[in-house]
This record gives sequence, C-alpha cells and structure tokens, in this order.
Amino acid sequence: MADEIKATPMIVIDAADSIVGRFCTHAAIHALKGSNVSIINCEKALMTGSRAWIFAKYGHARSDRGQIRHGPYIHRGSDKFVRRIVRGMLPWSKERGQTAFRRVMCYIGVPPQFKDVKAEQVKGAHLSKLNTLKYIKIGDLCKHLGAKQ
Repeated sequence: MADEIKATPMIVIDAADSIVGRFCTHAAIHALKGSNVSIINCEKALMTGSRAWIFAKYGHARSDRGQIRHGPYIHRGSDKFVRRIVRGMLPWSKERGQTAFRRVMCYIGVPPQFKDVKAEQVKGAHLSKLNTLKYIKIGDLCKHLGAKQ
C-alpha cells in the first residue's frame, strides 16, 4: 500500500454579526479535532455587555494593571484579539492545545484566498439569538484600545 497523505479539512467561519464566545468554542473544538480553522471578518464579531463596562474592563487590563515586560498582554488588533480568545478555550499548557492553536488563523475582512470559499455561520452564534441590545463590535473595542485601523 502506498502512503497516503491525509489532507486536513479546512473550515472557514464568518464572524460577522456573531457572538465571539460562541463561534470561538466552535473553532476550538474543530482545531482540537485536527481541522485547520480560519476565521474571517473578526472586526465585525460581537461581544455582549454594556459598552462602558467592556471599555472599562479591557482598558484597566491594558493600561492600569501589570508592568510593561510582565503583562498582561492584550492585543489591539481585532484578528489577534479574537485569536487570543480562541487560545483561552484550548488546553494551552499541553502540547495538544499548542498544536491546535497553530491551526487557528484569524483575519480582518476577507482575504483574497477566501473570496470564493463559502464561509459558514455558526448555528446559535448569530446576533438574532441575543436577548439584550447591549453588545459592542470587536473592531470598536480594539479602536478604543488603540488599534490603527
């Protein structure tokens, strides 16, 4: 028998108008199973809670706490911000979690290699499932933290 190279499946998740925690758990599960996961439109993802509370929480974590070289490190780019949320849902202290994290890639907007690919919306993560009107887009939060875009 000839050695067959298994192609790892590719999953593309569209984060536009989706709740960040819900689609990130979906992405983490697929990455642990061995799939390559790409998340597009990270700046359009949503985080629930009041605008003032979220700004205060992440503003405190970014500037008021810790030291320059000792963290905590909170990314200002929306793609890295979402990728860090996925990392929190993986068993990072184990090699299995670190290899799964390497399979997850996040993008701002839709890159050229995914123009023709049909991206999936995670069932149950859409904005219409929210019971509240208190939410903020990740792009707005990152701009508040000092992102350049």
